[in-house]
This record gives sequence, structure tokens and C-alpha cells, in this order.
Amino acid sequence: MTPEYDENQIQILEGLSAVRKRPGMYIGSTSARGLHHLVYEIVDNAVDEALGGFCDEVTVTIHEDNSVSVLDNGRGIPIGIHPQRGIPAVEVVFTVLHAGGKFGGGGYKVSGGLHGVGASVVNALSEWLKVSIFHEGKVYEQLYERGDVKTKLECAGDTDKRGSLIHFKPDSEIFEELEYSFDTLKQHMQETAFLTKGLKINLIDLRGEEPKERTFHHEGGIKEYVQYINRNKTPVFEEVFYAEALKDKVMVEMALQYSDEYHESVYTYVNNINTMDGGTHLAGFRSGLTKTINNYARKYNLLKENEANLSGDDVREGLTAVISIKVENPQFEGQTKSKLGNSEAKGAVESVICEYLEYFLEENPSIGKRIVEKSVLASRARDAAKKARELVRRKSVLDNGRMPGKLMDCNENNPEKCEIFLVEGDSAGGSAKDARDPDVQAILPLRGKILNVEKARLDKILGNEEIKAMITAFGTGIHEDFDINKLRYHKIVIMTDADVDGAHIRTLLLTFFYRFMKPLIEEGHVYIAQPPLFRVEKGNKEYYVYDEDGLEKILNEIGRDGIKPIQRYKGLGEMDPVQLWDTTMDPERRILLQVNMEDAVLADEIFTQLMGDKVDARRDFINEYAQMVKNLDI
Repeated sequence: MTPEYDENQIQILEGLSAVRKRPGMYIGSTSARGLHHLVYEIVDNAVDEALGGFCDEVTVTIHEDNSVSVLDNGRGIPIGIHPQRGIPAVEVVFTVLHAGGKFGGGGYKVSGGLHGVGASVVNALSEWLKVSIFHEGKVYEQLYERGDVKTKLECAGDTDKRGSLIHFKPDSEIFEELEYSFDTLKQHMQETAFLTKGLKINLIDLRGEEPKERTFHHEGGIKEYVQYINRNKTPVFEEVFYAEALKDKVMVEMALQYSDEYHESVYTYVNNINTMDGGTHLAGFRSGLTKTINNYARKYNLLKENEANLSGDDVREGLTAVISIKVENPQFEGQTKSKLGNSEAKGAVESVICEYLEYFLEENPSIGKRIVEKSVLASRARDAAKKARELVRRKSVLDNGRMPGKLMDCNENNPEKCEIFLVEGDSAGGSAKDARDPDVQAILPLRGKILNVEKARLDKILGNEEIKAMITAFGTGIHEDFDINKLRYHKIVIMTDADVDGAHIRTLLLTFFYRFMKPLIEEGHVYIAQPPLFRVEKGNKEYYVYDEDGLEKILNEIGRDGIKPIQRYKGLGEMDPVQLWDTTMDPERRILLQVNMEDAVLADEIFTQLMGDKVDARRDFINEYAQMVKNLDI
């Protein structure tokens, strides 16, 4: 029998206030990130219906005017009169903050989203929002403008559908930009479909000459998710371990597979929320995995008697895993919900992996042997890396204040005011040295391309001179020794040439930071300089232009008559110090792109694709994005 979901399940905690004045408090920002978050909030409500077993299809449509509609075939938002407010329950949902079926009223057992603020916040930050509810053969509609009720809820005709359709246009008074990214939404919808086994999500974009449409439907759930993450890697064994069980009122679902990579890729979710900083469920998974593999290795004499137990890092080398749990009352640390605090989650997850993984290894002894052998190799390599770190310390590369000889340091001692430019070669280094502000700007020239850390273990990485120079200059240490509090420069600026080699060096550097100094990116310390591509001179005026579109625009503005030959920069060394300062290093005029990692899964995937062993993966990436390339040096 379908549980009741009517006006009595809509619980009110507090009224709507200040959303339009301080939108960042509710959606994080008013940039592209916040714009896309509006869609996620409405989709989350449909997913909650799916988690309850009432919905199996959601359609997200980007319309020509960049408005978005979300259609689901769930039970439909309640339309009855709310017992406390005396207005339709749907109106309460869209106009009262913290009103919804997620607060103990019996609407949902588990839910994601922002604890029910989603619908009202989206409404408040939209120029207009129209809700249509398909209920018992009738369509009910209501229109809102900037959070206020524009029309009363009224019956608009008959229908054979069920569920809800929410169509909204983000408000230009709130958001810095209104252009939705199909790729960004595609990534999120795919992740949501993986995490909600059996749910079909359609994404349609009507803005181009021809509509784009993608459908995500994964009956295998997170088991397929692990296969998807590993599609550009070489698995150690083909079968994906999967377990699902209810322990202490916590529904635990996990899947894992090992590859021949050196890095672990473990992603955790609570009620479909990505807990990027882990928490108790991750701690339970890690302890259970380490315990189970060590017990198995001892039981079958795969570890020698005199060998120490494998560490957690050893057993997780090359691991790809997804842990998804459902709890009725999740407790998160901080507003961002990035870390779970529920104590019962640790025991539940640990119990499930210990029980089910032990059984899996017993049933698949060849897989068990391969996992232990890979972990033992990782342990020996870790010992070698430890010795390499100790040797490096003894040579004063990590611990004392001796800087690499090629570093041109700055005079300022306050890291918050300091920035370091990583430049390509001695020629560009010389120009940058003469161009810089020596009080706050340091220069570190790098010779050629650094080691591709995607294909190397830590002991080899620590032997690379260019990497050692960066470790020394930054002051943070690396990997297990990394300490963000010791960072000597709060801006690390990658300043490479605007050509293919420069892009390759930039990718190698970002790969190194992502794999071994990830907090640098997570806390916003890494930037990419944007040197100009062209210099246009007319009369006594000069203009610096950063792309082909900009060149066309400036030529149209100033006219093409009387223009001196346009200079196309291929390298930073072609600029004199004054030009380099004016265009690329002057804080008042330069353009810096801050590197962030909004989606760790996507970042991991791209680094594996571009820097890993599989040529096919790189070819697919090039084929997909080749049409976006505007400047390519042959």
C-alpha cells in the first residue's frame, strides 16, 4: 500500500527570509556554480521520490531562454490545504524556507538536498517559477515571481500523467551569468543516476540548432559507477566487488575494484550527497578493508611471519571504490555537508565490508592473492619512498631553509602576500625576474617537462630535480608529509607559453599538485596565468589580446587602417620585461584563472585520461573536444 503523502506531511520549521539578499548562504555562490545548484536542488526533490520507491524517471530540459524544467513521475507535490498555514501545501513548499516532507512528518525516511530549503530557495532566486502538479487525472498550476505568489493554485485541465513539473528562469538580478553548461549538468545527472539504482534521468538541451539529449539509467548502480571510473584504467581483476546490507538502521552499499594505478580513488556519499571530506563511513570502510585483507593474507600465508601487517595506504594503492549509505538523520560537520559525523555509520560500514569482502575473497582466491601481492609491492615501494624522503631531508631538501639555487625569492615573509611564478625555462625565467615585483613575487624556472607522476611511485618522484625544487620552494612537504600551514606562497602561478608544449607542462604540473599536494588546489592556492596571444599597435597606442575573438573585436573597434603588423606571441621569452609585467604579472591588470576541483570524480577521470597509459582514452578525449581548439601550434 502506498504511504500517505498529503498536506499533513509538510512540516514548517521557519519562514522564508533574506534569501535574495544573501543567496550565497543558501546555494554557495551567485556564479556558474550557484546557477547550476538551482537545478540540482529541484532534481534532488525528484530523487527523494525515487529513493522512496515512488518515481523511476526524471527529465531535465534546458530551454532556449536558459530556463530549466524538471519533470518527474512521482506522487506529485501535495495540493491540499496545509493545516497550519491555511494555504495549499505546494505554496508552503515554494514560499516557506525549511518546509517540506523531510522533517519528521513522514514524507521521506531518507533525503538529500538542503534539508528542504531547495524548492523555496530556487523560487526566491528565479525571475519566475511555474509549478504543475499531475494529481488524480487533473493538472494543477501555480506561478511565482521572485519568490512571491503571482497566481493562485488552480486546476488547468485533465491529464493522464502523474508527478510534478517545475519550470524556472534564474534571476538576472541575482546571478553573474545565466548560461547553463550542458557538460556540467550531464556530469551531475550521470552521477545521480549511478547513485540511484534504476532511476532513469533524461537531459535535453533545446538551445542549439539541433537538440542534444542524453539518458542515464544504471540498473547496476554504483557497481557500474566503479566500472565507469575505471574505464580508462587496467583492472587487476575484471569482477567488481559489490555489497549491500542494512546494519543498525544504516543502509550500506559499496563497490570496489583494483587497477594497476598507484593512486586510490575512493568516493563516499550519504543520501546521495557527495561527502568530499569523508567522515565516519569512510573511516569504517578503511579500517574494515585493512583488517580484512591482513586477516586473509595471514590465513593463507601470503605474508611472511617476519613481515609487518600491511598499512591502510598499502591496501588502498590502485583502489577504486564507491561507498553510498542511507541514514534517516545524517549529521554533517559544517554547512557544506562535506563530512559525515554519525557514529553508527562507522560500525555499520566496517561490519559490512568485513563480512562480505571476506566471503568474496574466499570465493575468489586468485583475486585475493592478486590484491595481497599488489599491496605487498606497495608496502615495499612505500619503504623505498620513506628512505628517499629521509635521504632528501638529510640533504636539506625538505626541512631546512636552504632554497634551490635557481629560485629567485621575494623579500616579503608573510605568505599571504607572496606569490611564486613557475615559468618554463631560463629564458622566460630571466624575463620574469626583470619584470616582477621583487618584494612579493618569486620566480622558479623549470627546465623542460617534469616527470609524469601519474605513471610513477613516490620514490621515483622524489628523485626528480624539478619536483624537488618545487617541494623545497613551497615548504609544505609532499604526500604524507604535506602541511598546508607551512606554505610559503599563497599564490602559486603556473606561467607557461601559450602553445602545445606550454599546455603539456601545465597539465604535468596540475597532475603533480592533484596527486601529491591536493590541498593546494582544494584551498585555492593554484592559479594559471593568461599571457596574451596578440599585440596590436595603432598610432601611439597598443592593445594586448588574449584570444582570436578578442582580436576580431579590437580590430572592429579601432579600425583596420593604419595598424602595424600584428605580433603573435608564441612564448613568454618573446616579451620584454615591461610587456610581461603589463600583461601577465601586474596584479592590477593581469588575468589569473584559479584552479578548483568542483568535482573530484571528474578531475580524477581527466588526469587518468590525459596522463595514464591508455592511448584510446586520450584519442577519445581529443575527438570529443578537438572542435573547441582555436589556437594550435604545429
